[in-house]
Amino acid sequence: MNKDTQSLIRKAVLSLLLLFLVPTGKKESGSESPGSKPVFAEGTIECVIDTGSDMYSSNGLKAGFNFELLHRYAETSGYGISIRAAKDGENYRDSLNYGSIDILVGLSADTTDNPLLHQSRNVDSYCSWFMRADRTAEMKDINLWLNSFAGTDDYKLIHRLFYTRYDPFKRLENGVRSQTISPYDRLIRKHAVTLDWDWRLLAAVIYHESRFSINSSSSRGATGLMQVMPATAEYYGITDLMDPEQNLIAGTRHLARIQDGFTDEGLSPQERINFTLAAYNAGERRIEDCRLFASLKGMDSTKWEDIVNIIPDMRKYSFTYEGTLRSGRFRGTETINYVSRVMEIYEAFCEICPEIS
Repeated sequence: MNKDTQSLIRKAVLSLLLLFLVPTGKKESGSESPGSKPVFAEGTIECVIDTGSDMYSSNGLKAGFNFELLHRYAETSGYGISIRAAKDGENYRDSLNYGSIDILVGLSADTTDNPLLHQSRNVDSYCSWFMRADRTAEMKDINLWLNSFAGTDDYKLIHRLFYTRYDPFKRLENGVRSQTISPYDRLIRKHAVTLDWDWRLLAAVIYHESRFSINSSSSRGATGLMQVMPATAEYYGITDLMDPEQNLIAGTRHLARIQDGFTDEGLSPQERINFTLAAYNAGERRIEDCRLFASLKGMDSTKWEDIVNIIPDMRKYSFTYEGTLRSGRFRGTETINYVSRVMEIYEAFCEICPEIS
């Protein structure tokens, strides 16, 4: 091998070494867009929303608003996310300090100036996100993302949806006409098909149950938009009742199963709805008792109005001992009011939001 050939080989080897060792000019990770660099060690962010019940609040549906923002942040950053509602009596600041949750969503005034916590910029005028004091990189990433997202049209739309007053009777009184009934119209339209219902009727059920608040709960444990019981959710394979769509899936599947039980000949579409609503509130066995009792009394068991008229007698002890009422006495006032109120809300929604042909 001559000297010229050896020289060429050495130059080629040096060129290859430089190609692999010298920086290519790509930007360092510090210049990436907010949320693009993973900062959470694990793949799933654990969150708790502790903003109190906003079912009757005039300050907006805070839990739903933060639920949407948390999902947007996780999606942008490439994380999975688990969000649950706070339970009464639990200290979630301890949960943060022990590392069992990553983010606590709370009212801004609740944890101001706490040296053990980082507080995000305010998500809105009421809420902030809190993290343990040593999670500096994570909180910096959250604040960068919030600052960036807050200036977008998408943020403005979400904020408007969750900070609109949806009381149908006040809107009707004020002459409001709108194509928006709730922050969840898209989901409600989608799942009303399961029932073959006007989507505004399903919206009326949801409004009556929760006022469109995802963190509403009853003393009996019913949870979320459609106030679904945990056992009912388990029956339909639903694991997260705070999630709006999962709650709607469980609730509408349950309504559909109830409705399928009212297939009697002579039962009109409206009466079928009335009985389905009554059974959703009181349980199917109760309404079966009502119909059987109406038949024994010579009333029309296919008419909800006739059922309403015989319910006062179902409150008496004498009939329970005759084996007529398998579920015992039935006061029925709540159920009568429930069916009536849902239909009133539905009529109001139809005026506020007339269908466009």
